Amino acid sequence: MATKTRSRFVCQECGKQSLRYMGRCPACGEFNTMVEEVIEVSRPGARGGMQQRVVLPNSTPQRLSDVDTQEGQRLRVPMGEFNRVLGGGIVPGSIALIGGEPGIGKSTLLIQVAAMLAQSVGRVLYCSGEESTRQIKMRADRLGLQSDDLYLLTETNLKLILEHVYAIDPTIVVVDSIQTVFTEESESSPGSVSQVRECAARLQMLAKTSGVSVFLVGHVTKEGNIAGPRVLEHLVDTVLYLEGDPFQAYRLLRSVKNRFGATSEVGVFEMSGAGLVEVPNPSEAFLAERNVSAPGTAIAVTMEGTRPLLIEIQALTTQSTFGNPRRTPNGVDYNRLLLISAVLSKRLGLKLHEQDIFVNVVGGMKIDEPASDLAMALALASSYYNQPIPADMAIIGEVGLSGELRTVGQLTARFVEAHKLGFKRVLIPKLRRRAEDVPKGLQLVEARNIGEAMAVAVPKE
Repeated sequence: MATKTRSRFVCQECGKQSLRYMGRCPACGEFNTMVEEVIEVSRPGARGGMQQRVVLPNSTPQRLSDVDTQEGQRLRVPMGEFNRVLGGGIVPGSIALIGGEPGIGKSTLLIQVAAMLAQSVGRVLYCSGEESTRQIKMRADRLGLQSDDLYLLTETNLKLILEHVYAIDPTIVVVDSIQTVFTEESESSPGSVSQVRECAARLQMLAKTSGVSVFLVGHVTKEGNIAGPRVLEHLVDTVLYLEGDPFQAYRLLRSVKNRFGATSEVGVFEMSGAGLVEVPNPSEAFLAERNVSAPGTAIAVTMEGTRPLLIEIQALTTQSTFGNPRRTPNGVDYNRLLLISAVLSKRLGLKLHEQDIFVNVVGGMKIDEPASDLAMALALASSYYNQPIPADMAIIGEVGLSGELRTVGQLTARFVEAHKLGFKRVLIPKLRRRAEDVPKGLQLVEARNIGEAMAVAVPKE
């Protein structure tokens, strides 16, 4: 088959291709990310020139009624929080991508999971392109991990990795990380867009054709997104992010894509000398050091996937010494904080235009759900008036621009979690119909707008 070579320029951030060099990528707007790559274009010959396409099993068309919908047996990891994020366990033949900041604990988590699976389901191959087998062994000894069915490999050539996979025939394959793996069929350097895309596609084919479950570790950019082409996240079945404050002990494993379970599911771990230890009751852990009599604190009941969590939101307002007051959020969206501040100023007359505002979510959590709006607003009002919110009250509700309160979903699960942790009252928006399945001993306090909620939670002296 005749071949010819040609050059193209590929953005290393988003994968945009161009025939000429550009200083700024027209797709993502990043500067100096276009890198030249030399590719070979095959010309089909007179006989047998076209390459054969690899076809997945069962690629023949099937009637919808003939497709077997019975779910395969999942591989249970002896770590409940990890199973929760995956949707109940590892699906055979699936491929998952785990990202996170450097040093957050990705390799530590995966070596723990690999050792547990090697003891429970069979052989596991842990392939690292960043560490030697000696370094991995030192980490395993520090964590107290031992298993005869856990195989360590230091290799970056994808062809050799696949040869070892076929020789060992493992149940699970871990590749740490996908940015270090390369294939000789591409002349680009390891970590480039074309290399990451091609290697991920080959590993996906391995998972789908052999039934081996593959875990990939991915680097992240300075914005917190997984580095490489966007197609990398489309290729895999599950995308997980390991989050957390480096100065906090808690780590959150968040699912942002899952073809076999709920998205936005969260597993909570605590970093210790023995590695990542799962936290079975995160709400209790987040509220362990709560100061019940301090102004400016409120308890929000949020949902992370299918799990209700009670989170402490702290707010501080203080007289600004500059002409432009500060708005500093930690764990909440900046624009959401501006919206809540504007509603409090316009609807309740709080003079927040001359106040510096600081909002913090305890425990390193990040809240995106609008159900925490009311708790944030009342925490700000509590700090402004220096009046504490009742210690036995949890708060649920979304705040609209006119100051009205809007109800949220999954109220029953939130009520049960609040009652389990000893709260006697829950402040919620006015319900259209009577709430059902309210735990005995839990009082529901309803409010139509932010003013009524203020009269209940932060009464003026």
